[in-house]
Amino acid sequence: MNIALIALVPALPALGAAATLATGRRAPGWTKPLAVLPVLTAAVLALVVAVQLGTGRTLDAATRLTPTGGPDISLAVHLDGYTSLISVLVGLVACCVQIYSTAYLKTDPRYPSYAALVSLFTAAMLLVVYSGDLVVLLVGWEVMGICSYFLIGHHWETADARSASLKAFLVTKLGDVPFLFGIFVLAADAHSFRITQVLGAAGHGQLHHPTLAALLLLAGVAGKSAQFPLHTWLPDAMAGPTPVSALIHAATMVAAGIYLVARLLPVFLLSGAALVVLAVIAAVTMIGSALAALAQDDIKRVLAYSTVGQLGYMAGALASGDRQAAVFHLVSHGAFKALLFLSAGVLIHAAHTNSLTAMSGLPGLRARVPDARWTLGIGLVALVGLPPFAGFFSKEAVLTAAEKAAAGAALTNGVGPASAVPTAAGWIVLLAGSLTALLTAVYATRLWLLAFPAKAIARRGGTAPEPGAPYSPELDEADPGQAEPAAMRWPLWVLAVPAIGFGVAGLNPDWLPALLDGGSLRPSANTWVIGTGLAVAGVLVCWATWRTVSTRSGAAADPGRALLGRLFGPARQGFGLDRLYSLLFVRPALGAAALVRFLDREVVEGYVQGSGGAARLLGWLVRRSQSGNAQTYLSALLAASVLIAVFVAVGA
Repeated sequence: MNIALIALVPALPALGAAATLATGRRAPGWTKPLAVLPVLTAAVLALVVAVQLGTGRTLDAATRLTPTGGPDISLAVHLDGYTSLISVLVGLVACCVQIYSTAYLKTDPRYPSYAALVSLFTAAMLLVVYSGDLVVLLVGWEVMGICSYFLIGHHWETADARSASLKAFLVTKLGDVPFLFGIFVLAADAHSFRITQVLGAAGHGQLHHPTLAALLLLAGVAGKSAQFPLHTWLPDAMAGPTPVSALIHAATMVAAGIYLVARLLPVFLLSGAALVVLAVIAAVTMIGSALAALAQDDIKRVLAYSTVGQLGYMAGALASGDRQAAVFHLVSHGAFKALLFLSAGVLIHAAHTNSLTAMSGLPGLRARVPDARWTLGIGLVALVGLPPFAGFFSKEAVLTAAEKAAAGAALTNGVGPASAVPTAAGWIVLLAGSLTALLTAVYATRLWLLAFPAKAIARRGGTAPEPGAPYSPELDEADPGQAEPAAMRWPLWVLAVPAIGFGVAGLNPDWLPALLDGGSLRPSANTWVIGTGLAVAGVLVCWATWRTVSTRSGAAADPGRALLGRLFGPARQGFGLDRLYSLLFVRPALGAAALVRFLDREVVEGYVQGSGGAARLLGWLVRRSQSGNAQTYLSALLAASVLIAVFVAVGA
């Protein structure tokens, strides 16, 4: 295989970003082609590379970049079935986002910089996917963090966007510090930064600190992939433009952490403690985010908490020792979550609001956005996990992996013995995943019912609630009279194909393992019944509750409030985790800053001003003594002589 062809996949979007920045103001007509064509070409090349690689094959190539006095840093690529799947996903979603953005942000004066950052973001994720060296992977990892800071803060004139971008940057950097040390621990034990050599050392028992390395890496993964307790940045990141949300949530940034753990899973399998920690993190993330999603009014925040929960599913599959199931759900989720966000963007574009409550007061909305209504429905069904959509097969694969881990069954997927997976981790993931399947169906149904309230309620004479959503700058770019421009409509149907087709392909449970580690992704009969039954039950419970409260109030009411009861307020506020962080970290930091400012102004600056004042006083005294009167000088000299004589006499 031609290595130059492989290098072009991440290089083209990066070059497109540079060209867009260079020509954005001088030749604005070139901005859209430079935004779309390099990413589109990279997506096609990623597909070509995947086809040429085929199934069950790997490719490694490397050249040393620099000696370090220790493990060398290499410009290395590692290709296998995992890179094939995820690189194609990244290319597809990035292409759809760039095309969609040409209409969504067509009047935005900062569109050239936005398009360049999206391209650079895409290039960084592709570098993470293809990299065979942990240090080079870290470069892409950090570039994504920088791009997310600027993209989330695209509407920097608003306080929400500024604080959200800063929060995302700081929280992810907080996880990146131990992540960096985890890479150093692995390199010290394996004597190499090359991923293949690290995995080889893990397979031969040559890693001396697997638990330490795994826990340090998990801190970075929790930050990038929005796992508890570092997940709080992701819902606030909705202050960025909707296409950015689709890109971050579906194919870049949050997917990077899951991909890294999947790539290094043999390391984690050496530490039962790390797997249990990962299982607990995944369980808390799944359940907490599902409850929070059930209480949100902003449609983008509902989808954001949904992403957090689905990432918890992926982390749970990894904690169960099955990276096939994790990557299967990663790719499946990437397709339908991008679809959900872009469909939500069309609703925002047409309704001129992010608020589900306000949307329920627009009875003509469903007629004005038919494409978005259908594709949003497809995405929600896939999210709920009903057959035969993509989410059903991938979610069942996760639950099946957890069931096998709980039973202590062997997992022969090429990454290590199943005995390395504690049964406790399997039980934690299985129970939390089952409960989350129910809650996911409830909040997905709630979203649909509030966005498109049934006509039956309107015929009862009810009145819709008054629209009242928070101001969002991107809404100024929307024209309420024109819904679903072509550039925003066609990407929806492109993404709807894998949201459905990827699930239909899951009817053959052996095709994906043939591409990955071998084995099978055939769902267990137990988890099939439990997962599907809970999903159907969640839909029915939400619909019945909505029907009851809406009939009682005579208007389209929020079933989330009725279902959560007293938990509704805390769930809407993310269970006060941000407030806790403010109390534990922000306020002490501000207090320390205030103390430093006081010491600087009152003490340090006081000494500086005091020394200057003393010099001024001495100068004043000297100046006063220099009067130019000879009689005064002689008198002073005489007085000084007398004093000296007195001192000498007394001393004698």
